[in-house]
Amino acid sequence: MKKMTERKVFRNLLSLEEALKRLQEHYVPKPLGSEEVTVDKSIGRVLSEDIVSTVDVPGFDRASMDGFAVIAEDTYSAQEDKPAKLKIVGRVEAGDKTEIEVRRGEAAEIATGAPVPKGTDAVVMVEQTDQKDAVVSIFKAVAPGENVMGAGTDIMAGEVVLRTGEEITSREIGLLAALGKSRVNVYRKPRVAIISTGNELITAEQQLDYGKIYDINSKTLAGAILESGCEPVPLGICSDDPEEMRNKIQQALLIADVIVTSGSTSAGVGDVLYRIIGDFGGPGIVVHGLSVKPGKPLIVAVIEGKPLFGLPGYPTSALMMFNLIVKPNISRMAGRAVESATWLEGRVASKIFSAKGRREFLPVHIVKDEMGKHLVYPVISGSGAITSLTLADGFIDIPQNQEFIEEGETVRVELFSPRFQAADLVFIGSHCIGLDILFSRLRRRDPALSFKIINAGSIGGLQAVKRGEADIAGVHLLDESAGEYNLPFLDQYGMAEEATLIRGYNREQGFIVPKGNKKQIKSFEDLLRDDLSFINRNLGSGTRLLIDLNLRKVAEARGLNLSQLTNRIKGYRIEARSHSAVALAVINGKADFGFGIRTAAEIYGLDFIRMVDERYDFLIPKRRLERNPVKQFVSELASIEFRTELERKAPGLVATEETGRAIN
Repeated sequence: MKKMTERKVFRNLLSLEEALKRLQEHYVPKPLGSEEVTVDKSIGRVLSEDIVSTVDVPGFDRASMDGFAVIAEDTYSAQEDKPAKLKIVGRVEAGDKTEIEVRRGEAAEIATGAPVPKGTDAVVMVEQTDQKDAVVSIFKAVAPGENVMGAGTDIMAGEVVLRTGEEITSREIGLLAALGKSRVNVYRKPRVAIISTGNELITAEQQLDYGKIYDINSKTLAGAILESGCEPVPLGICSDDPEEMRNKIQQALLIADVIVTSGSTSAGVGDVLYRIIGDFGGPGIVVHGLSVKPGKPLIVAVIEGKPLFGLPGYPTSALMMFNLIVKPNISRMAGRAVESATWLEGRVASKIFSAKGRREFLPVHIVKDEMGKHLVYPVISGSGAITSLTLADGFIDIPQNQEFIEEGETVRVELFSPRFQAADLVFIGSHCIGLDILFSRLRRRDPALSFKIINAGSIGGLQAVKRGEADIAGVHLLDESAGEYNLPFLDQYGMAEEATLIRGYNREQGFIVPKGNKKQIKSFEDLLRDDLSFINRNLGSGTRLLIDLNLRKVAEARGLNLSQLTNRIKGYRIEARSHSAVALAVINGKADFGFGIRTAAEIYGLDFIRMVDERYDFLIPKRRLERNPVKQFVSELASIEFRTELERKAPGLVATEETGRAIN
């Protein structure tokens, strides 16, 4: 008997294909039986029987146009200047059970959908006639059967109109209604139990204390299960307690057909799922550990005749493994055909490094270049971030032994949705809270406008504009020699003739410190104090450049170079990727102070020591200035309404008289 503190060591990692094969050896997914439902409740369900028509549709010869029912032969001589004249003997409306009989030389007025009266074989459209009293003049001949839908021409009695395994959509609903069907037999929805594990998890109704996180996976997995045609059965949060987990799994076995867990699958001493699966009926664990990224600690088991999928706890890992492993299996159990992958080809925008020794499924953004070709950007949030998948358009499958993909190399992107469409507006560059306000206003003005925001830092945005990948870039770069923001960099990157700098707004940058600033932080000299720890910004960000510029001045005053100085700063090499991340590090006590915008400090109730006003501007390729989405962006930026909302919602961000104007 293993001790509960023993770690799991992943020594025999399987490929994705080997894992699926292992499962097939112990459990073959198939439909779980059928049930009868009403037609109006059948949308999205899968037929478990062939639908055979018991009626003809239509059940009678009916007019497909408003006009006159005639004997076609009576119209053969009809011409514009010499119409055929027929006696009108009655009128037939839709829904009538007519007793009218038409003979040679006669016609009956008829409405669309009405039964064609006895003796007639065609309908003349009303536009090709002229009626006077009880006589109709016909100016164009018709052929037998013209403008008439014959009985059974749509559906014949005895015809199989829908087959077993077809998913019912709104189109099938209409067909069933045409047959007079009120109930149909469909495959039973598999019930999929969901268990989220982890001592750190709380529900949305609970207080978010330090060290706790909201339960993401149970919600996202429930949605994914619904999309797969199955019924999610959430069983709540389970702590990392073996006995509690046993009870949860036992409960799931009683009420569900499949069990999906998240978390507690890895090598930590607190990960217990794999330790207790052997307590249930075999064969137990058939897969534990994949040679993939993300998703390495995946568990696949079969207990008491039911499959259990133990997904990693990280949201991206969990959803990726669900799509690749769980979804194909539960879809088959729901009677659905496994969807073939929808994909497109694109060029990698910058060099991508992969996980050595493991197959990697890398979430990516897709944008279009100047020629309308697809460009691929990796989503770099990491498997622990839910945004890695929510912001991604798809993923690329990087083979196990491939360590990198060169810039410009063509790759195949597996799309998360077959309805993918490139965004109307692509923003790449430095992120700002003011930008969120601006884009929210754009969406309110035009809900149909789609946009993609890729946070790549000021330098990354500048480069994206130069390469033709972005419509707009957000930049806040201070040129040390010129003492000017942003504009000098257009010359440095050879873009002065290619791009226009649109004036944005000012931002107060300074030190973000705890409330009360008890440690009396005042200047960049304080970074050298032994009693203080700092949280830095990421390389490539405009804020990092500003920090280093000021530290270089401190170094020069002390007769040091920048490297010598930074080696003395506690926390200099610990980076945060956003202003909010800096504020969170301070409020949670991971750092004594950081450097960022006043807005972030205000949001988190921290103090702020203003050091500089910087310019946050927008760089736009000149050839894209006349694109309607770009014009909408610039117009909204320049509006009085945006300026008012910006200053109300984002203290420390201030529009100027130049906001929204081109400055080069």
